[in-house]
Amino acid sequence: MTSPVPSRPARAVIIALGAYALAVLVVLLVPLGYSELVRAIGDGVRAAAGMPAFGDGWIEAGANVVLFVPLGALLALLFRRRWQGIALALVLSAAAELAQALMPSREPSLRDVAANVLGAALGAALAWLAAARRTGASVAKPSAQSLDSAGQRVPPLLEAEATEQDPPH
Repeated sequence: MTSPVPSRPARAVIIALGAYALAVLVVLLVPLGYSELVRAIGDGVRAAAGMPAFGDGWIEAGANVVLFVPLGALLALLFRRRWQGIALALVLSAAAELAQALMPSREPSLRDVAANVLGAALGAALAWLAAARRTGASVAKPSAQSLDSAGQRVPPLLEAEATEQDPPH
């Protein structure tokens, strides 16, 4: 018995997830402190906006949101239910913060986990909205399970791409 081969669009999402995971691992786990970079960006924002009370924590939280938007979008493309990708992002974020707790130069925080999950949720919402706009489908209810030409299940956001790319029987 052979293992099922993902459809072409799903395979592309899996490859993108792998590349994204490698980049995120480097950013999150390299034993460097990013406090100098965050402080420099914060100083620039404070000077440009004339807001001396603007804290560096906002810069860090914003960076965490932005860092997890692609993850949320890619997981929304891969999973059938939107919440599955967001739940996985929560688990991955918590695991990253636990790993950072073992590194002397890094400071884990629950605020980072919350910002990461917010980023993943925004990414998932953007992916679903973009797919619905492209296909004209409703994002309220996922459609019935679709199969590509090889008989493999295609996640709902990839259905249109699979039907466009797979040759007819």
